Amino acid sequence: MASINFSKVVKTYEGAKEATVKGIDLHIEDREFVVLVGPSGCGKSTSLRMVAGLEDITSGDIRIGDVVVNNLPPKDRDIAMVFQNYALYPHMNVRENLSFGLKLRKIPENEINHRVQEAANILGLTDYLDRLPKQLSGGQRQRVALGRAIVREPKVFLMDEPLSNLDAKLRVQMRAEIKKLHQRLRTTFVYVTHDQVEAMTMADRIVLLHEGIIQQYDVPGVIYDRPANVFVATFIGSPPMNIVKVKRDDKGMVLQPGKNSDRTHNWQIALGEHFNGEFENDMFLGIRPEHILINADKSIPSLELPCNVELIEPMGAETYLYLECNGHSINARVEPSVKVEVGQKVTAHIPVSRFHLFKQSDTTRIKRKAD
Repeated sequence: MASINFSKVVKTYEGAKEATVKGIDLHIEDREFVVLVGPSGCGKSTSLRMVAGLEDITSGDIRIGDVVVNNLPPKDRDIAMVFQNYALYPHMNVRENLSFGLKLRKIPENEINHRVQEAANILGLTDYLDRLPKQLSGGQRQRVALGRAIVREPKVFLMDEPLSNLDAKLRVQMRAEIKKLHQRLRTTFVYVTHDQVEAMTMADRIVLLHEGIIQQYDVPGVIYDRPANVFVATFIGSPPMNIVKVKRDDKGMVLQPGKNSDRTHNWQIALGEHFNGEFENDMFLGIRPEHILINADKSIPSLELPCNVELIEPMGAETYLYLECNGHSINARVEPSVKVEVGQKVTAHIPVSRFHLFKQSDTTRIKRKAD
């Protein structure tokens, strides 16, 4: 088994005022593709490096399978790591780069040749085995780095932002290749990125970290549709979820005025019909840009909000609208068929079934009855 377990794992660097990783508990299933994602400094790469044995653990335990690996040297952990930089030997051709680690382990020559050829076939490198790294494109070099991990036949693949040096088009291609590779090898993959698009498109499950603490660990669809708190809601999604302050009253909610506005806006809605009743007097209302309807059919139960169109960004398949509503800046993602102009007054409709409520006290999400 190649499951990975973190048990109350803490990492504190010498001289640091606080821990980088703060007592995380995490279980990664055998053969699962798990992505660690979060902003810079959140502890994701540190967590990966502790699994690899490249960082010491301050306290807690990490298990790979049934073995506690805290004090196990990296070479004995049966893992393979792919780094952000390709780390290829420039004086060796592709074949030699792929086989070098196996030769150090004194694997028989015929077995080395078999593994190298198999990895080359999987990654489409057969025609490049005699080339030097400088004769390869960025994507081909990244495939060689992956191939060097594949020939090891490890229990676990660890990848630390392997696509960050590639251009946008190549990143999309390599995302697909890595996911196909996982489906073909059926081995445990742990992948670190700061890019939420990579996390959403590649992961079986996502670990979202912030300031050394796991904010949410779930499948991508649940994290997107039912974010645990305001941080998760605004980190996952592009453009991010709109968040505005509201107050609860006897009839429903009151939108608080934003910058340079003294207006309030009342929504009469029975919150108890839709949510589980963990309300506070002060809350955050969240709505994803794609769920905002412009000048919609009033038969749809929705919260209505007068807005001014401040900016329009046509994206081809969709259009981004930047709206000013009660002093708040709100983004809407609409179909190109929605025709508006800068300066036009519109009504933004927020479907009752689509908005989220978060407590202001701890920013956690208030569950819907449909959850």
